[in-house]
Amino acid sequence: MTTVNKAKLMDGRALAGRMLEESRLKVERIKAATGVTPTLATVLIGDDPASTTYLRMKRKRCEEVGMNSVGVELPRAASTEQVVAEIRRLAAEPGIHGILVQHPVPPPIDKRAAFETIPLEKDVDGVTSAALGRMILGMPGFRSCTPAAIMHLLQAYNVQLDGAYAVVIGRSPILGRPMASMLINAHATVTLCHSRTRSLPSIVRGADVVIAAVGRPRFVQGGWIKVGAVVVDAGYNPGNVGDVDFEGAYEPASLITPVPGGVGPMTVAVLIDQTAQAAAQQLGVKLEADG
Repeated sequence: MTTVNKAKLMDGRALAGRMLEESRLKVERIKAATGVTPTLATVLIGDDPASTTYLRMKRKRCEEVGMNSVGVELPRAASTEQVVAEIRRLAAEPGIHGILVQHPVPPPIDKRAAFETIPLEKDVDGVTSAALGRMILGMPGFRSCTPAAIMHLLQAYNVQLDGAYAVVIGRSPILGRPMASMLINAHATVTLCHSRTRSLPSIVRGADVVIAAVGRPRFVQGGWIKVGAVVVDAGYNPGNVGDVDFEGAYEPASLITPVPGGVGPMTVAVLIDQTAQAAAQQLGVKLEADG
């Protein structure tokens, strides 16, 4: 039997617990100052089981920190116009402080049109072009939740990004691309790859930090990982399997995230924390943690 050296695991659950406790204190301060409860609105299109599970988890975390959550469910057959109209209605409500459109958004709905309907001040998932632009330029604003979660993990485990060579596998506008930008802003040298990248194994073998977000189970092989590299698996596939062959990558890696229990809990924690910050900004409450 292989004994797992737990010191090598990046424990997202523990770190998320600490962040959620900080969010709970922020919510209490907002309520005490204004009498208003911060509220997150979630929009689910269709009945994808994984998306339903994710939203249930997000609403539970809202309750745990004392926030309200409002769930809007639309049929898979909904048109882009119907989705946009619903988001616009939520955006106009002063009692809604953050809006999340659960992705993936089923086709043929224009997900970019849906995302762009969210006002910047309520874009707590960092999906609008305005939020992405601010992120790329290193300006203040709400960041894409999963890349922000990964940055929190790297910081918590004292991973030195200044001058490091990082490889991001996956080019999604809500994960891979903002992830690359955040790493560049942290002074890492970054190569952004995807499933069609030529000579991908040799590129990954040179990386000090590997971020896997390609959406394919066990896509990144253990033989691709150089000794001492930090491996962050942002994938989640059926059967609790990530985008990295965990057993193969564990041995050479100095740090690695488990699936589940790594990036996922932190992503939800970042969403909750950014909703609390959004509420504070909209209500004029100064939080000591405001950046």
